[in-house]
Amino acid sequence: MRFYFFGDSICFGQFVSPHRIWVNQVATRLEELHPGLVVQNPSVNGRTTRQALEDMPYQVQAHRPDVVYIQFGMNDCNHWVSDNGTTRVSLPSFEANLTEIIVRAKLAGASQVFLATNHPTPRVVPYDNVPGVTISYQNSNASFNAAIREVAVAQDAVLMDNEAHWLSRNLNVPASLQKLVLPDGIHLSESGHAVYADFVGSQLEARIGKSV
Repeated sequence: MRFYFFGDSICFGQFVSPHRIWVNQVATRLEELHPGLVVQNPSVNGRTTRQALEDMPYQVQAHRPDVVYIQFGMNDCNHWVSDNGTTRVSLPSFEANLTEIIVRAKLAGASQVFLATNHPTPRVVPYDNVPGVTISYQNSNASFNAAIREVAVAQDAVLMDNEAHWLSRNLNVPASLQKLVLPDGIHLSESGHAVYADFVGSQLEARIGKSV
């Protein structure tokens, strides 16, 4: 059985040792429970859904995965000066891209597709370096998470709601976020990876156990 994680730096890990990255921790747990399971992680730092669609035919589809875990949005929702006030990927395009990624995963053979939201961030101050943008990074992140939930329902994907989990445990408060994300306010610290590993790992163990 082939299990593929497909995402950005939240799945790949950044500025954290490989053995502490949540995907690697989850892969170890799953492979111990299910000998013969092969986990792959062709995630790329900085990747948007637009870029992911260009890479997907070789990195995912060609390998005929049985299960695919998809997590994007933290690059898509960002505002750059060069984009003149819009997000790197517009919200309608983001929804369409996620939909196509799910459709392609299923056509490639995936019997289960997981679609994940992203964790809250402490970046709640409106952008001060991008003309025309009056919202904060976190506002944008939250709106993209809402879109992820809608796509999961529309495409019959299993929702992995990381945002809701963090909110339910009050992990979005400043004291918690300071420990769970790196100084950039976005990428996970070792402690943040541990939270992901615990939540996502337990959910995946419960949901794919009968399929292996």
